[in-house]
Amino acid sequence: MTTDLPAPEAPETESVGAGLPEVVDTVAVAKLYGAPLFELPQDLYIPPDALEVFLEAFEGPLDLLLYLIRKQNFNILDIPLADVTRQYLSYVDQIRSTNLELAAEYLLMAAMLIEIKSRMLLPPKKTEEGEEPEDPRAELVRRLLEYEQIKLAAAKLDQLPLLGRDFLRAQVYIEQSLKPRFPDVSIDELREAWLEILKRAKLTQHHKITREELSVREHMSIVLRTLQGRRFVEFQELFDPSRGPQVLVVTFIAMLELARERLIEVTQAEAYAPIYVRLAYQPA
Repeated sequence: MTTDLPAPEAPETESVGAGLPEVVDTVAVAKLYGAPLFELPQDLYIPPDALEVFLEAFEGPLDLLLYLIRKQNFNILDIPLADVTRQYLSYVDQIRSTNLELAAEYLLMAAMLIEIKSRMLLPPKKTEEGEEPEDPRAELVRRLLEYEQIKLAAAKLDQLPLLGRDFLRAQVYIEQSLKPRFPDVSIDELREAWLEILKRAKLTQHHKITREELSVREHMSIVLRTLQGRRFVEFQELFDPSRGPQVLVVTFIAMLELARERLIEVTQAEAYAPIYVRLAYQPA
């Protein structure tokens, strides 16, 4: 926003808001609730742990000590403790100024290095058996070698392909057509359906006395023709009550014979549901 000046000699402009400097094109150092802030408040308090910068990240004292040895190509079996301890303490002094709790763990290792160096300066004492005393650095070297082996093994494991990081598991969803699966028909359900057919047959009885020779094979063919070309047929549709109980009995026997020979299937969706009959095979 620019402001017209009453005279070209005036070097100053109107301030945009209270507390802002007179020069409006100064770069803002921050934004407070959306408004630019051109200088930090005098009473601003920044905690010491608000910002931490680590040039090298170490997982512990052994990691730092191994880093100093490998960086300068020192022989790990003959560690120059004076140089390593001096560099180690300089790093500990840096972290002590920011995080005292973290420095405590590193100070313990520094004390161990100083102790080993002091033992090396003293004249060695022979053991009771007359053997040469063990090098004071031996235990530290053993711990460093074991740590390095574990670190290298962890790096090799990290290089292996990881699910979710390097590759994803392939997942394929297949939508299968929902086909109704009919449970097997129990004997009781089949008997109840047969009794219902007999009840209906008694309501349409005829008193005409005739002698008729009925063939089970013939009615088996009739049942097969009735089911031909149809997916499902209700159980009751296979019987004609108007022809009398004799025909119903023969038709029922023919249906049982077809089921025994696995030419038809008798199915039911659930208990007390209608019973259906269908061909056990589907012609091409």
